[in-house]
Amino acid sequence: MTNSEMSGSSPFKMRLVHLDLKGAPPKVSYLSEVFPLFHALGANGLLLEYEDMFPYEGHLRLLRAKHAYSPPEIKEILHLAALNELEVIPLVQTFGHMEFVLKHKALAHLREVALFPNTLNPHEAESLALVGAMISQVMELHPGARWLHVGCDEVYYLGEGEASRRWLRQEHNTKARLCLSHMKAVACNVLARHPATTPLVWDDMLRAIPEDQLSASGVPQLVEPVLWDYGADLDIHGKALLMEKYRRCGFLRLWAASAFKGATGASQALTPIEHHLRNNVQWLQVAASGPADMLQGIVLTGWQRYDHFSVLCELLPVGIPSLAVCLQSLLHGGFTEDVKARVENFLGISSLEITDLMSEGAGSFPGSDILALVTHVGLHLRSSVDTLLERDSLLARWSTLVQELEAALHRVFYPDAVEEWLEENARPSLRRLQALVQDLREAAGAGPSPSPHSGQDPGGEGPNLSHPLGPP
Repeated sequence: MTNSEMSGSSPFKMRLVHLDLKGAPPKVSYLSEVFPLFHALGANGLLLEYEDMFPYEGHLRLLRAKHAYSPPEIKEILHLAALNELEVIPLVQTFGHMEFVLKHKALAHLREVALFPNTLNPHEAESLALVGAMISQVMELHPGARWLHVGCDEVYYLGEGEASRRWLRQEHNTKARLCLSHMKAVACNVLARHPATTPLVWDDMLRAIPEDQLSASGVPQLVEPVLWDYGADLDIHGKALLMEKYRRCGFLRLWAASAFKGATGASQALTPIEHHLRNNVQWLQVAASGPADMLQGIVLTGWQRYDHFSVLCELLPVGIPSLAVCLQSLLHGGFTEDVKARVENFLGISSLEITDLMSEGAGSFPGSDILALVTHVGLHLRSSVDTLLERDSLLARWSTLVQELEAALHRVFYPDAVEEWLEENARPSLRRLQALVQDLREAAGAGPSPSPHSGQDPGGEGPNLSHPLGPP
């Protein structure tokens, strides 16, 4: 049975999985494993938030991350998506969340407020030229994209720059008007070069703008808003009223955005499935109570960092059971025993836990080994170090497990993401444990334990032991 046949009961024609690549971006080899699963679970599209993983060229080359995908890798990702009937929508931030651009000294003069690299100064012609060049390079590698998401969420400090303060002192000028004028300029830039591509925007900056201003701005004729809310207690009636407001302002189509991970804590390591299930089921209720036929689809967001400078939250493999539960519930109109059995079958999980954290050793889906090991680390590492029950054998056991996890992570992620996750979630506790074991040995008169060497082992093969992982 195809997704289109299955989705008869779903009010969302498009069901997009959001890949937030600004943290722990998966290797293409892993994407080749999970795209077939996304399709099987009911997804028919991807929202790819490249940020610094896009292979920008020329004067924008400085935006690239160390392990940015190459142009052939982007083409391979798009090929894999097409094979699995996943329509790709690229996302390029063009107003707020511009840290990955404005952190660079060469572009810092385009900040709205000099101290903060998150918001672009909308008054500078060079600002529009910059986002225009970014859009142009992204669209060049995404020919024929029906939609392009241009971000525009959480435009912090808008109106607080010197140019904005001067502009706001003029009669009739407001922050709302400033926001809408930049959105309109960006949308017009997209449509002038790519008339068949519709810009999408996150809706949070539009919510409080009075109807008359929104209607008169010309923005509703140019973009489709994505209404986002990741909470487990949505104001369903309020969302329906907001959709009605947008309809009256002239927006023809709207999108919803829920979350399957990355929305319950900046440093969350394990995904609370029940929270995300409730969030997605409530979006089904919003769809049923809002204006008919306006919703184009839903984006299941999977945030990897709250912003460019924030720590990592749940890794993609850790969030896959939540994604499966949410997608299948959206597809079949809710979470029933039948849907639960389907998810267990898709993931190779004998007994799916919704209310508690996943049991260890669960599943046979791509990356399930990472989920099992991360769960083990998350549930037991800190507590076992705190109790220090078995000293040497405890250190040996945890060192082995963390090395096993490190190897599993390297199969899916680039080295810097592996390092960052381990430093955030495992190595500090291991270092404490090693120090305590060493102190106990010395107190017992056994002398200091040998310290692990840095870098490769003498054979040049072993794991990088620049952090004290090996047993003493």
